[in-house]
Amino acid sequence: MGNFLSVGPGIRNTGCIAIALPKGRLLPFVIALFEGMGVTCLRGFADSRRLICEDPDRQLQFLTLKPTDIPTYVERGAADMGVVGKDQLLEQRRDVYEPLDLRFGACRLVVAEPAELRQQDDPRSWSHLRLATKYPNLAEAYFNRKGIQAEIIKLNGSLELAPLVGLAERIVDLVETGQTLKENGLVEVEEITKSTARLIVNRASLKTKYRKVQDLIEEIRKQVEAHAARACK
Repeated sequence: MGNFLSVGPGIRNTGCIAIALPKGRLLPFVIALFEGMGVTCLRGFADSRRLICEDPDRQLQFLTLKPTDIPTYVERGAADMGVVGKDQLLEQRRDVYEPLDLRFGACRLVVAEPAELRQQDDPRSWSHLRLATKYPNLAEAYFNRKGIQAEIIKLNGSLELAPLVGLAERIVDLVETGQTLKENGLVEVEEITKSTARLIVNRASLKTKYRKVQDLIEEIRKQVEAHAARACK
């Protein structure tokens, strides 16, 4: 049976496949995915302060990171694989291999504005916008394609506050149900892209640990497909 790693943070077991898992809303889904594959070391991991745990029997090591950091860890080889939202991959454009759509964590990147502004607003008339977002690259590319000049203010959280205090007129943010927008008097105006959780792999690990990595990808693929089949019944 797998156990929590008994050594301090920062120890990289090079004999294992290191997998970066995202803290936050995706973590319970990811833990369920691996538990469905028989991985037991993740039980209680989400509720602990541990950053690393290991399943020595399966030679797997799990790291929990902020979702924004996972593409960097995987690209640079600090993790062999990772799970992260497609939104982060599109925003960061890291050089990683993306073999699987895991089909959970569905959400949308949208443009939103105050409800009272929406009543008199016509997006077809936009020529210049001031907006706040965690996704400056995606937002800039989107509005460039539309021929709209966008003044982009990069924030890391509480985007819904920006229009309420006059920092920005609109926001570009990730939404799941839209409830947070509604609670803060904002409404969705346009959708930029959709996002789900993806499995990503370090390109060097794909070569140097090819058999282990490929076997794990196929095992995860079968688990995802089995879950999708059960959901359709």
